[in-house]
This record gives sequence, C-alpha cells and structure tokens, in this order.
Amino acid sequence: MAQVEATTERVVTADAEKVFDAVADYRGTRRELLPEHFSEYEVREGGDGEGTVVHWKLQATSKRVRDCLLDVTEPVEGELVEKDRNSSMVTTWRVTPAGEGASRVVVTTVWDGAGGVGGFFERTFAPKGLGRIYDAILANLAAHVEK
Repeated sequence: MAQVEATTERVVTADAEKVFDAVADYRGTRRELLPEHFSEYEVREGGDGEGTVVHWKLQATSKRVRDCLLDVTEPVEGELVEKDRNSSMVTTWRVTPAGEGASRVVVTTVWDGAGGVGGFFERTFAPKGLGRIYDAILANLAAHVEK
C-alpha cells in the first residue's frame, strides 16, 4: 500500500485570521462552502476548530462514497487537521498570510491507497478528482471571505 496525496491551494483576498475562522467554523461557514459531493453533514461535537467532531459523506466519483467521521485538531496556529475515524484519510488545512490583506490556503489530504493495479489507478486519478472538489471549496471560501 502506498500513500496517496492530493494538494490544492489558493490565495484569497482577506486576512489570514478571517480566512482561518471561516474554515474552522464547522457549525456555520464550512457547511456553506461544501459542493454537491458532500451529503449528510452533521456536527456531532464542538463546532469551532479544535475538539470538533463532524460527519459527512463524500462522493468522490459516481461509485466511490466515503463515510467520514472526523476529529479536528489545531496542532499549530493557522492549521486544522481532520482525521477520519473510518479510514486512514487525514486532511490538513493551512492558512498563512500572503501579503497585505491576502492569505494562502493549502489543503492536503493523504491516505493509504490500495495495492496492485487498483492502487495504480487510485494514485493516478484520485488526487485529480479530489483536487477538483477542493478547488470548488476554495472558490466558495474566497467568495465568502472576499465579500
């Protein structure tokens, strides 16, 4: 099994604190940012960054649906880590300043991929598909914080 990684980033025109607060707001803003690939969204504990437990289903392809139950931590300032209890998937959100009134948001998801031929296709195509999903979230985030 090889580790699979998908990374997406975007610079948004808003200060890092405002952007991070939006990303960490699981009770409000985060739900609004999700595209149609997400369903059954539910905050089970917390709701604002560290200590949040959130559930959703992620339909990455027409045949592939992940049932995610995520524990959220904030290991360092400007970083959220979502660890899925149901799989090896870990998503890290990093928000850093990118000049006056701008922020860089980097989303990286890693997981243990399948072996063999299926694993080859997963390592080849899954990062691109997940990248498109996170591009949509980051576009929604930019529209939200740049108001």
